[in-house]
Amino acid sequence: MSARTARTRLLAATTVALAALALTACDNGKGVRDEGPSAASHSSSQPTGSTAAGGTKAKPAGETGGSTAAPKSTTTAGTSGGSGSSGKNGSGTSATRNPACNGANTKTTATEVSRPLNHLLLTVTNTGAKNCDLTGYPIARFGEAQSVPPVAESTHPQAVVTLAPGESGYAGVLLSAADGSGGNGYTAKTLVVGFAKGSGATPALPAKGVYVDDKLTVTYWQQSLDDALAY
Repeated sequence: MSARTARTRLLAATTVALAALALTACDNGKGVRDEGPSAASHSSSQPTGSTAAGGTKAKPAGETGGSTAAPKSTTTAGTSGGSGSSGKNGSGTSATRNPACNGANTKTTATEVSRPLNHLLLTVTNTGAKNCDLTGYPIARFGEAQSVPPVAESTHPQAVVTLAPGESGYAGVLLSAADGSGGNGYTAKTLVVGFAKGSGATPALPAKGVYVDDKLTVTYWQQSLDDALAY
């Protein structure tokens, strides 16, 4: 056998031996590099909403923001305490008015004044324990008159007159024309005052009575005495 032939056979035998060794290593699970789980497998094992590397919370499927929006409140502003619970000074649009001032929760007096001439001052004082609203104008009936005097529209107040306990509101009454131009005059010795709501009052007039004619006019209820006598 030549030396060349011997080397060729030795090389072939060595190759066969190496191949057998490689197959044996594969069968034993040794010598094979572990590439780790696939990217797809790693992704599917990540739980929805769990914390990813770096401390950033992973977003659930379909979520577009970093946080969940707060639920809308069902509380309606300005309705604290239920309907009608707010007083005159409440910030909401649902504020209710105070009870009406009338003959049941006030005292009414009628006083002649020297200025202006031929004027009577009506004073209504809150005798109750709560605020009351003095609205409109006095519905005044003098003596046996079948009608009540009109109101001077120019005296309409800018706000409702509210009386706290012990406070007073006022109205002026023009009894007759100062220049004597009025007609159908007579002397009245009784007076009944009606209110916008509730019972009326019967304030006493001077013993001699008061002279009235067809110029008889009343003002709206006022918070100020001076405003009541300005007409």
